[in-house]
Amino acid sequence: MDIIIRNEIKSDIKAISEITKAAFETLAVSNQTEQFIIDALRDANALTISLVAVSGKEVVGHIAFSPVTISDGSLGWYGLGPISVLPELQKQGIGKSLIREGLSSLKSLGAKGCVLVGDPGYYERFGFRSPKYLVIDSVPQEYVLALPFDESKIHGTVVFHDGFAATG
Repeated sequence: MDIIIRNEIKSDIKAISEITKAAFETLAVSNQTEQFIIDALRDANALTISLVAVSGKEVVGHIAFSPVTISDGSLGWYGLGPISVLPELQKQGIGKSLIREGLSSLKSLGAKGCVLVGDPGYYERFGFRSPKYLVIDSVPQEYVLALPFDESKIHGTVVFHDGFAATG
């Protein structure tokens, strides 16, 4: 399958919402609000990077990056997520391509690093680790993952953009 990764355009918005809803619909760890989070980030002009994976003319995946706040005052850090791929196309490398391209784009912007909440078994292959000195309220430590792009040392509490509280 030939996949092209590109920046989102206005005509992708409906497909992004549908893909995100479908991708998270059956996940037990999801509140099924991820599509609303993306809309809220977009409305707040907080989608620093919003990439889509396209097969033919169809959008089949999406990844979002937005600024995060760290209690130690560190600047230039971003949160990865949500990321979604159509359920029938998962486990074919589309998510991996979105992540690699997104992280590369963040580095090009001069970002200091990226944080996320996710499965360490998946995200460690990209260099993410669970530092004991970084926390996200109400998230078990092993799922708080960070990837510094330089020698920056961060510590404290990570807070994602208010858009992550969107519920509809």
